[in-house]
Amino acid sequence: MSDDTVKDALIVAGGRGTRLQPLTYDTPKPLLPFCGEPFLVGVIRRLAAAGVVRVHLVVGQDTAPFDALTPVVSGLGVELATVPEPEPLDTAGGVREVARGLDEPFLVLNGDILTDVDFQAAIRRHRETEADATLVLTRVEDNSTFGVCVRDGSRIVAFVEKPEPGTLDDDTINAGTYVLNPDVFEPYDGGRLSFERQVFPELLERGGHIESVVWDGVWADLGTPDRFRDGHAMALAGQLSWPSVETVADRGNGVRVAAGADVHEAADLRGPVLVLDGAVVGAGAVVGPNAVVGRNAQIGAGAVLPGLIAHDEVVIDGGARAIDLLAGPGSFVDGACWLGRGVVLGSGVRVEAGEELRNDERRPPAEA
Repeated sequence: MSDDTVKDALIVAGGRGTRLQPLTYDTPKPLLPFCGEPFLVGVIRRLAAAGVVRVHLVVGQDTAPFDALTPVVSGLGVELATVPEPEPLDTAGGVREVARGLDEPFLVLNGDILTDVDFQAAIRRHRETEADATLVLTRVEDNSTFGVCVRDGSRIVAFVEKPEPGTLDDDTINAGTYVLNPDVFEPYDGGRLSFERQVFPELLERGGHIESVVWDGVWADLGTPDRFRDGHAMALAGQLSWPSVETVADRGNGVRVAAGADVHEAADLRGPVLVLDGAVVGAGAVVGPNAVVGRNAQIGAGAVLPGLIAHDEVVIDGGARAIDLLAGPGSFVDGACWLGRGVVLGSGVRVEAGEELRNDERRPPAEA
């Protein structure tokens, strides 16, 4: 095996996504559409490109929603296993269960972090230094609200939780991507287990070797509506390479329109913007910047929608006005309603003529 590849990657994908409700009422957070396909598909595409051949998804009780990934990833030459976690086992418990069946170093990453981390660079560092664990770190301006990784060169020698302002010069924190040897879990038989509070600090106490790779590229939590929108904006603008964006050619100025979309010649697409297959954009509509129009979505004539993130089958009538609207699949917006900035609509939600939704209001599906 090459020094910069591993066969197995584990994705921790069991979060409930409460901060992204109502989008997560019927879709697990890691499966939410991101620039046209489930977020995890983009992650797995990047893992496959780095040489990973088996991906283990550590999820909650219900594994069924993740079955939809199988046909997609099989075309990438990747074997997918979904590992249920009937009871919450904290950040490391589910990973430990999978690691018991492995005999080589493996990758671990969080299923809701947008990043362009160079997986192969982390793997190479791990093998070259013969570390027990290698953590990818990211830099922060204010370390007082994070758990800080104290380093001697590239080797991590201590973890300090939320240091008092100005008391610690180190500015690197855990970015949630690791290369681990399976035996780091040998001391732990079962039950809840935390990487941050147990596995890594106790590995240091036992004299273990924890390496680091500081990544200065993109690292973004997608866990709130604002962060979800910001992540889209980064991917659309090319701040990181993201597969589903790059498959649609740039017509110039960041305007990407899939071959099967129907955009009226009098529509005004303001890049960066991504319009997917089957979508229809009417005359005089203004869409973007930082916008995605999902598959088979319809944007009526004269609608003005900067910052729109519309999932599949969304219908927005002519004349509608909204800034930073986040519209779940199959939702409907009448052109004669009033929407404040940053509204979030769950799947199938209808906003009828005359209704008013305030800034940042979230409307769940009727059955939620």
